[in-house]
Amino acid sequence: MIQLKRVVVTGLGAVTPLGNTAPIFWQHLTEGKSGAATITKFDPTHFKTKFACEVRNFDPLNHFDRREVRRLDTFSHYAVAVADEAIADSRLNDYSELDKNRVGVIIGSGIGGSYTFQEQVAEYALSGRVPRFNPFFIPKMIADIAAGHISMRHGYRGMNYAVVSACASATNALIDAFNYIRLGRADVILAGGTEASVNESSVGGFSGMKALSERNDDPTTASRPFDLDRDGFVMGEGAACLVLEEYEHALRRGATIYAELVGGGMSADAHHLTAPHPEGLGARLVMLDALRDAELDITDIDYINVHGTSTPLGDISEAKAIIDVFGEYAYALNISSTKSMTGHLLGAAGAIEAAACVLAVKHDIVPPTINHFTDDPNFDPRLNFTFNKAQHRPIRAALSNTFGFGGHNASVIFKKWVPAE
Repeated sequence: MIQLKRVVVTGLGAVTPLGNTAPIFWQHLTEGKSGAATITKFDPTHFKTKFACEVRNFDPLNHFDRREVRRLDTFSHYAVAVADEAIADSRLNDYSELDKNRVGVIIGSGIGGSYTFQEQVAEYALSGRVPRFNPFFIPKMIADIAAGHISMRHGYRGMNYAVVSACASATNALIDAFNYIRLGRADVILAGGTEASVNESSVGGFSGMKALSERNDDPTTASRPFDLDRDGFVMGEGAACLVLEEYEHALRRGATIYAELVGGGMSADAHHLTAPHPEGLGARLVMLDALRDAELDITDIDYINVHGTSTPLGDISEAKAIIDVFGEYAYALNISSTKSMTGHLLGAAGAIEAAACVLAVKHDIVPPTINHFTDDPNFDPRLNFTFNKAQHRPIRAALSNTFGFGGHNASVIFKKWVPAE
């Protein structure tokens, strides 16, 4: 029987609507700040939804020369930036005995280079259908290229690919990395997700599905998970990266350990193209799968970072699933949706929410669900959604849920790491 290895988190990087480093992201998350505002990346005048949670004050020239900037889509800019921060945070490249053949990169993205695709197709249409496409069109657009750029930049020659499972992409990337390391196939894997979809085609597409909030008069309060007046999610963008490392490898090089990744679960709703199972079946199955994998009891979990997108149906089904899984203990949990502040980062959501869980476990702080104004009778009032203000409590373990169109569900569990005496 294979003896599974332990996996710990030794570095974090984040570019988000709340700040462009992991420490600033965490500070603003715990302060309950909203990243939503009127869209500046294109003219939203004629769109039903005119706001989003954009990354602001990010200059790719701080990370690339001008020639490189032009050769990468924005989603790759974000991915490389967060990888660089996570690597520096972990001091990974300072370790002289690092075997780069055993360092991998797995970065999820739900859409990939949507801005590049939109730009190139628009140029083709406006040119009178003259087929003069940029030679970097395909390399800029494909979802796997972000992981490729990170590996080439740092010389990491382990497994390298993208995971695409809609809004569960980054969480699936973390689970894959977790499994490779505990099976002994890698010493270190940079895992996370990236998305840059605040553009006309993405905002227009999601708006056409009636998935987005249309609260244009007050964008900062538009993302309202579990509130009676929620009317859809708020588009977000950004990226996050976690350095996942085999425990003994981390000890040998004296790495700082944030938390331990102890389990991952996956399931499918097998129900509908975009709507969740009304009874939260897939959500229940994925949380149970993660708990089994982690070999934890329900009473070991103190905090759940929910998918909580602020959609009428999704929030209800997830809350039902939590009660089904945790029973009476559900009322002792803290639950929060950080999408109330960051918006929904689509394929990158699981990465920044995993980072939020890691930091919650480390600092014993539950970030809030902001923008709660009116109770919804569909939710059990005994559930603690951590409304409007962060709460301090001991957090032994945190569970992060992500669910994607197509019924893809993925959950991960992070446990507090306590140094051996």
